[in-house]
Amino acid sequence: MKEERYFYAPDALNSDSLPEEEAIHAQRVLRLKEGNTIHLLDGKGTHAEARITLISNKHCRYEIEKTERLCPTWDGHIHLAIAPTKDIGRIEWLAEKATEIGFNEITFLKTKNSERKIIKTQRIERIIIAAMKQSRKAVKPIVNEMIDFEDFLKKQTEKQNYICHCHTEILRNHLKNLLPQTQHLTHDLQENFTLLIGPEGDFTKEETLTAIETYGHHSVHLGESRLRTETAALSALFIANLKRSL
Repeated sequence: MKEERYFYAPDALNSDSLPEEEAIHAQRVLRLKEGNTIHLLDGKGTHAEARITLISNKHCRYEIEKTERLCPTWDGHIHLAIAPTKDIGRIEWLAEKATEIGFNEITFLKTKNSERKIIKTQRIERIIIAAMKQSRKAVKPIVNEMIDFEDFLKKQTEKQNYICHCHTEILRNHLKNLLPQTQHLTHDLQENFTLLIGPEGDFTKEETLTAIETYGHHSVHLGESRLRTETAALSALFIANLKRSL
């Protein structure tokens, strides 16, 4: 059985050529030839099967043979807002795995306990595109630049918003468990929603209460184990995707 080759082509339906970077990969790395079948993902929900008509250095032309719309396997718009870790490799790993699981958008937060104040979103974009092709997702997650925590809260438009944190006293007073227990929360997760994940050291109590009391976020508990930032984010995404399939 021949391996199927997937490429990210954001203008797939209005063009007859792969983007230069993808064309170079097809020719120099994969050694594809004229007549080979390739699969194109435009990042907006379209999958196209095409045949290579010309391939040379930095150029790969194709002819589309059939197209289809691929709907996400989850409902609504999942927005992950996370304070990046000091070790950027852990966030890059998260971006890859989160794309494989499925989500729509990621925003990087600058919080009071943040150790990383700058992030190269172009590299995150490349990692997400590679993961999108590997996992055959037709929708590419949006990658946003870093923003101050409270500025992000002010700009949010999602209908349901959840802040994951470890402050025991706040959890006792404002608990809304993300684990799959209540029918009510399952209904909530059909809507567009945001998951807020704090940095190493967590959100401060003041930040957590601001999100809950001023901006109406639900206080979320992910279980008894104390999780690393990237593990918490991936756990929350997995739980949210699981609840939507129940």
